Amino acid sequence: MKKLNVGISHEKAQNVQKGRGSMKEIMQLCDIIRETGFAVHRYHRNGHLEKIYENALAHRLRKQGLDVKQQHPLKVFDEDGTLLGDFYADLFVENQLMVEVKAARTVVDEHIAQLLGYLRASRVEHGLLVNFGAPKFQIKKYILNDTKPAF
Repeated sequence: MKKLNVGISHEKAQNVQKGRGSMKEIMQLCDIIRETGFAVHRYHRNGHLEKIYENALAHRLRKQGLDVKQQHPLKVFDEDGTLLGDFYADLFVENQLMVEVKAARTVVDEHIAQLLGYLRASRVEHGLLVNFGAPKFQIKKYILNDTKPAF
């Protein structure tokens, strides 16, 4: 089996693992996911189910040494801090970045609202919306600055 070179250095992946939370580190992590996602899309193209892309992206990120959790339960809180339940993030990378994977013709407002709702409810600040379903790979980063408890 031929190994694809996605152009990501081992050093870059290690730098992301060392630190947690700074904007520079988050942006490096986003770069790794963008480059890896593009390589997945280039190889598999569009037309598969979302789960195939989720598995492929998780697999390739793990091969680079990143901590990737699939269908990871995250707590959903009400405004007063009451636990309402769990939802499951497609990917949760390095315990700091939520990745919502789509296999749609195009990203629509409902996809964005879903990710923003997940970020707000779980109090995770950074998220990526990745769409493999279109002929052109789509990825967009979202930052939710009001993730701190209001109580």
